[in-house]
Amino acid sequence: MTASAPSRPPNPGPEITGPSARDLATAAAVEQRLQAAGIALTMGGEPTLIPLNPEGAEWSVAADGPTKLGYARALAAELQRLAWPGSTLIYCPGKRYEGEVNPRWALRLITGPGATPLVAWPQDATATAGTDTDPATSPPPAAAEALALLHGLGTALGLTVQPLALRDPLDQQRQVWAVPLSCEEGGWRTLPWELAEELRCLIPAHGPAGLRLPLQHFPDNALRQVLTLERTATGWGLFLPPLAREPLEQLLRLIAGASGSWCKPELSGVLPHDSEGHWQVLGLTADPGVLEINLPVCHSWHDYAAWIERLERAGAAVGLRSWKQVGDRSEGTGGGNHLLWGGPSLESNPFFSRPDWLVGILRYWQHHPSLAYLFSGRSVGPASQAPRPDEGSASLLDLELAHRCLEMLPAGDQRVWIGETLRHLHADRSGNTHRSEISLDKFWNPAWTAGCQGLLEFRALESLPHHQWTSAVALLWRALAVRLLDPALRPEGLRPFGADLHDRALLPSALWADLELVLADLATAGLPLDPAPFRAIWEWRFPVLLHWREGDAELTIRQALEPWPLLCDTPVEGGSTSRFVDSSLRRFELISSDGFRQRHRLQLQGRAVPLPAPGQQRPVAVRFRQEALFPCLHPCLPVQVPLRLDLLTATGSTASTSSGTTALRSWQLLRESDGFEPLTADASGSGDERPLQTAPAESCSLDLRL
Repeated sequence: MTASAPSRPPNPGPEITGPSARDLATAAAVEQRLQAAGIALTMGGEPTLIPLNPEGAEWSVAADGPTKLGYARALAAELQRLAWPGSTLIYCPGKRYEGEVNPRWALRLITGPGATPLVAWPQDATATAGTDTDPATSPPPAAAEALALLHGLGTALGLTVQPLALRDPLDQQRQVWAVPLSCEEGGWRTLPWELAEELRCLIPAHGPAGLRLPLQHFPDNALRQVLTLERTATGWGLFLPPLAREPLEQLLRLIAGASGSWCKPELSGVLPHDSEGHWQVLGLTADPGVLEINLPVCHSWHDYAAWIERLERAGAAVGLRSWKQVGDRSEGTGGGNHLLWGGPSLESNPFFSRPDWLVGILRYWQHHPSLAYLFSGRSVGPASQAPRPDEGSASLLDLELAHRCLEMLPAGDQRVWIGETLRHLHADRSGNTHRSEISLDKFWNPAWTAGCQGLLEFRALESLPHHQWTSAVALLWRALAVRLLDPALRPEGLRPFGADLHDRALLPSALWADLELVLADLATAGLPLDPAPFRAIWEWRFPVLLHWREGDAELTIRQALEPWPLLCDTPVEGGSTSRFVDSSLRRFELISSDGFRQRHRLQLQGRAVPLPAPGQQRPVAVRFRQEALFPCLHPCLPVQVPLRLDLLTATGSTASTSSGTTALRSWQLLRESDGFEPLTADASGSGDERPLQTAPAESCSLDLRL
């Protein structure tokens, strides 16, 4: 007889091996089939990282904080060293959300095709030459030298510039000059910025001087494009005006060529969107609770896998990782690990002229809940960041109608019809097109600047603790895309799950069974994948809370998924409203063998657990309230932990007697991270378990269901 403690997966470590020979062969077959079909399917990713010891709001709920930008700069420097020597780092303003004072920042590493640097920075050459001069300790330009640099840039561009000196109310020692600078139809332009002395002051906010200019006093009917130089005693920076790619590169080359005797400047600015692939861009952005990395465009699975491995190495070097420790268990960062599909350019986008292929992909994903739930985070369902289409704002009828309309489109570029048809259907119940399992808000959405990129974004993916696991999931996705190129292998309609979607389909056993069907489909199509990494992810994702065995009597309890309901809009400090979900609800899955059910029964909180009849293999799901939150759904229901589980003989009397009955074993669940722990009445300190008396049946609201 064995009675094991809760299974605790080991911390992520180097014992995980690389892809199997089977997976490498399938990866090669995937690329061969894409090439044979004339399809260039690119991949992108948005993995997230956190520090080894995440502390403070910036690593839980807030987008930014005192340490996140420092971590981002350190990671960017390490990635430059590992992958893109000589690349250019630029600080950019990111998105601004309601309730946030400043835009979020985004660091961009930029290089040319084949990792060829866009600009030859002399400081980089000095650093690699092994000379006695350390470019990191070189001084910034003096005030006169900074002004001379601005005038020299103007002369090189055929202009006479008039730098405007500005004060920084947050740092009286900082010197700032602004030069209006634009490029129209290949010609450079400047103009005098006449500003009264009392108005020559930056806005009192944090960030680069170029984001704090008093542009409300800029000359009327003029492009608000300004080159800004700022310097302190220890460093200097330049805010680049928003220019098209070619003039921006020209300006960068001039700056680099004139800066060799000083330390390297910190660059900031607004970058143009490069839809033609002249640049390779890697982004590091501030996101709530995590540091998000936007991978450069990957042209094959091997490219993607190499970047994921490189990112893990670089993160480890600067104290970042893709998982967090919760008790003795590891979990994802809480942020996403989104995967994107697209094309090397808009002209060669593989989906624009193949709406039937896209429909086949959407239908297949809808048929298989494992693709939405197995690799995602704890928050799933309609109120999550990635609800399935049949959990969102659209009805099944409207989804079916949209798919059939797209299948009937004539040959040719159908990007507009695809975007307009699906964008309104792939949205959560509030109409947010970004919150969707497969988001199309970056496919063809002219309503916003970055909306026309031809991208499919798979958002139901969370960070994983090993780069090998992340790469295995990406290979699964890419292999499915190739399989669905065959019209005969595409589903003909959608599957009406009904209540089963949030009941049985969310249980670990059901998700693994569904993924086995997916892997079988790929194997039949000649694209077999090794199930080992997916089984390891499943074990890690749904840890064992209790395992008990005596001969052929076996009981296993695993953590399961529970959709957290969305609550009504709630006012928050500052006068805005916020969306709350009730995350106090938890669920676990209980599976027992025939031998167990023949000789034993269970009681939870003194109530009989309805086990399946002998010969049936159905699991039991238990939902309970883990903690008290405000606001929450059903506030009258109390917290239901600790949960007490009693193991009894099948012939024992019920627990409703006043004296109770003798339990063979008893366990208690306080926290999921600890699992069910043995209860003992032995006060001698020997640690031996002794039979306990079960408590009388309690009046509680546990949801027990088969």
